[in-house]
Amino acid sequence: MYEWSEEHQAIIAVMRRFVDEEIRPHLDAIEHEGVPPYEILRKMYSVFGLKEMAQENFARALARKVSGEEPAARRGGSDPAAQIISTLELCRVSPGMVTSLGVSTGLAAGTINKLGTPAQMERWGKDLMTLDKVGAWAITEPDSGSDALGGMRTSARRDGEEYIINGSKTWITNGPFADTIVLYAKLDDGSGEEQRNRKVLTFVLDAGMPGLEQSKPMRKMGQKASPTGTLFMTDLRVGKDRLLGETEDPQGGGRASAKDNFVSERAGMAAMALGVISECLELSIDYAKGRKLWEKPISEYQLIQQKLAYMEVARVNVQNMLFNYIERSQNGASMSMAEASAIKLYSARAACEVADEAIQIFGGNGYVSEYRVEQLSRDARVFRIYAGTDEMQIVAIARDLLKG
Repeated sequence: MYEWSEEHQAIIAVMRRFVDEEIRPHLDAIEHEGVPPYEILRKMYSVFGLKEMAQENFARALARKVSGEEPAARRGGSDPAAQIISTLELCRVSPGMVTSLGVSTGLAAGTINKLGTPAQMERWGKDLMTLDKVGAWAITEPDSGSDALGGMRTSARRDGEEYIINGSKTWITNGPFADTIVLYAKLDDGSGEEQRNRKVLTFVLDAGMPGLEQSKPMRKMGQKASPTGTLFMTDLRVGKDRLLGETEDPQGGGRASAKDNFVSERAGMAAMALGVISECLELSIDYAKGRKLWEKPISEYQLIQQKLAYMEVARVNVQNMLFNYIERSQNGASMSMAEASAIKLYSARAACEVADEAIQIFGGNGYVSEYRVEQLSRDARVFRIYAGTDEMQIVAIARDLLKG
C-alpha cells in the first residue's frame, strides 16, 4: 500500500512551515482586498527550487518532442507526489491559490507542451511552467458550461493564412491577469456542417492583442485567491503560428486534448479536497477540546464525537483515493473517465460536507471569517461545480460504465 515516504514527510513539514509564514499572514489581503496570488506563488517556486525543476522538466519535454519520444506520463516511473503535496498543503489555507496555479502551470502549459510544436513550446510553454507568466485555459462559455465541446459557439474563420476569431469565454481562471491564453474555438469553414460536430481548434493568445478583451475579476462566493473573469474576442486576427501544432489536425487534437485534461483535472481534485478536509478536521478537534459547554469540553459530547468520526472517515477515504491515483501514475497506468469522475464526485462532496460540519461544531464562531472554517466552506463549495458539476460526473460515470 502506498504511503508518504520519509522524504515526502520532510517536504510536507517544510511546505507547511512556508504556508504558515508566507501565506496565512496575507489571507485577509487576498480574501478581502483583491490582491492577486501570483507573487506569493512565485516566491514559493523560488524557495523550493520549483522554478529550476520546471526548467529541467521543460527541457526534457522539449527534447522528447523533438525526438518524437513517447511522453513521460505514459511511460511511468515518475513520482507526482511532490506536486500533490504542495497542492494538499496549499489547500489547507487557500484552495483558490491551487486553482490558479494548476490552471496556469497544468492546463495552459500542459496543453501547449502536448499539442504545440517545439517552437511554440519555447515561445509560450516554458514561461508558464516556471510561473514567469500567468496562463489561462479558455473553453467554458456562457451557455455551454457542462456541454463545453458540443455547445461551443466561439468560432475561428479562415482568412487567407490567418484566422478571425469571434466569441466569448466565461468563468476563466486567471482570465483577468493572464499573459497567455489557451483558447478553444470551433472551425467555421463555410461547409454548413452542424455546429456541434465542427472541428475544435486550439489557439494561443497573448494579453493586449487587438480584438481581445479581458474583464475585471468577478465577485465570487469563494476562492477569491483565484481571479476569475470573462474573455471577449471580436474579429481577433491570429496567424497560423498561434494554432497549436500549426495544423488543424494535430495528433490528439482539440477535442481529445480537452477530454484528457478533464480526466487529470478530476482525478487531481482528491488532493484539493484532502487539504480542505484535513484542515477542517484539525481545526475542529482543537476547537472541540477548548470550547466548553455546561462546564465541560464539547469534545466529550457524543454528537460532537460523531461529527469528528465521520470527518475522519471522509479523510481516510479521500486519502486512499489519492494514494491509489499516485501509485497508478507512477506505474504509467491510465485512469478511465468513470474512475476519474468517481474520485471527483466523492471528494468534492466529502470536502463540502466536512467543511459544513466544521462550521456546525464551531457554532456561531464558524460563521465569521476569523475562525477560517467559514472561508474553507466557501472555497470548497465550487468543487462540486467546476471541472464538471456533480450531475455531470454522474452522467460521465454511467456513460463510461455502459459504453460498448
